[in-house]
Amino acid sequence: MTAVASGTAIGTVVPETAATRPRLAWLRERGMGASVLVAALAAAFGVFLVEVTAYIGAVLQADPFIGDSETLAIVVIILSVLLTGVAMYVAAVVTANTFSTIITGRTRRIALMRLIGASARSQRAEVTGQGFVVGVIGAAIGLVVGLALSGLGMLIGQSLMPSVPESVTLAQPGIALPVIGVALTTWLAAYIGSRRVLTVTPLQALGGSVERTRDEVADRRGKHVGALVLLLIGAALLAAGVVIGLITPLGVIVAFFGGVFSFTGIVTGAALFMPPVLRLVGRLFGKGATARLAAENALRYPERSSRMAIGVVMGVALVTMFAVALESSKALMMRQTDDVPSDFFAPMDAFANIMMVLVAVSAVIAAVGLVNLLTIGVVQRRRELGLLRAIGLTGAQVRRMVLLEAVHITVAATLTGLVLGVVYGWIAAQSLLGAVPVLPSFEPAGFVYPAVPWMPVAAIVVATALLTVIAAVTPTRLATRVAPVEALAAD
Repeated sequence: MTAVASGTAIGTVVPETAATRPRLAWLRERGMGASVLVAALAAAFGVFLVEVTAYIGAVLQADPFIGDSETLAIVVIILSVLLTGVAMYVAAVVTANTFSTIITGRTRRIALMRLIGASARSQRAEVTGQGFVVGVIGAAIGLVVGLALSGLGMLIGQSLMPSVPESVTLAQPGIALPVIGVALTTWLAAYIGSRRVLTVTPLQALGGSVERTRDEVADRRGKHVGALVLLLIGAALLAAGVVIGLITPLGVIVAFFGGVFSFTGIVTGAALFMPPVLRLVGRLFGKGATARLAAENALRYPERSSRMAIGVVMGVALVTMFAVALESSKALMMRQTDDVPSDFFAPMDAFANIMMVLVAVSAVIAAVGLVNLLTIGVVQRRRELGLLRAIGLTGAQVRRMVLLEAVHITVAATLTGLVLGVVYGWIAAQSLLGAVPVLPSFEPAGFVYPAVPWMPVAAIVVATALLTVIAAVTPTRLATRVAPVEALAAD
């Protein structure tokens, strides 16, 4: 302990404390800026939806034909709440994964603090406080951006629909809900993501950032049991939603909670569920040295790979789910008559396009998480990459290895997201429409055939491929920017 305390005299690095560095200097750490961006996107999305909901509600009430009906307004409000909740859920998962990765990079500094007397709980409290600050800053930025977008939207709406009531303003009390919600969920995500602080030991001060290996992940049976329990509860609720949906459309509410529970189980146990998919995809990359290194890297540390993959899984699954649900509903309507006018589905297609754009915001949040985690991961692996350069790999080979690893993870995540999206989308359509009377018999629809819209699916695959290339640009440059000797000497 004396040697560490007098580190400046013998060349030992002394960890920074709150007293020796600027108060908000940690915001400059790699990953924090992207976390603020994720919180800002979620808050801006929520504020914009609240404002749009109020605006559409005022327009509906002013309409002389449907102004007395509250059904459409209620539907719009429900969709607004659900989409805001989805965005906050995605943002929370991305933030938790980001903080988990950041904690891995801080392993040595946290261990040094433990060595000189700091407790694990005080270290976790510090990280959790940083998460709260990130959430507050992001929520504030999101509030400003959301109000600006809403004001612009109102100006466009007034020019297109002159009958809009003049009493509609941006001063909606409901905007406080997504702002406060984002701040609290970011704080909670940082608390969950920082749980590894409790397992950092003083002996780890001798090493650098350390990810759990496959064997260490396999030994964490408690977490896996919890994930399986959530998955089973979710599967049971999904099945109940389908059965109830044959009697009443309210089955979709049960199915919604089933989707939340089951996907939370998948997220929690991603390190258990993703490796088999990664192993299967890895066989497609050939047997070259670089390809084998990339495939093995994705499997060696399943937690790191799973954190990168789960954001893509969420984004792809969400967009696919809505596309399949809407296409299945459209297919059910087409079964009712053989003579359907070409413009009959125009309003439904327009609604589907609007919904896809709104859901795509959650996919963008997940994409930001992928770029952030890839970049942080490469920075934290400078020793490993420096060693590969030292034993003979060229800069081009290291760059290709990092790119192939990103492609490996993204392909596995895209396939998983497509499968989950098709299943969730069909369950949503079945639980909502199974009891709806159909022509010509006016009897309940019964079984709703799943329909997959191939054009949106192809667009999802192309967009994900482009995302991978864009996301890997910065990490591949960072992978070869540092000289091998300097990388091997890095902390």
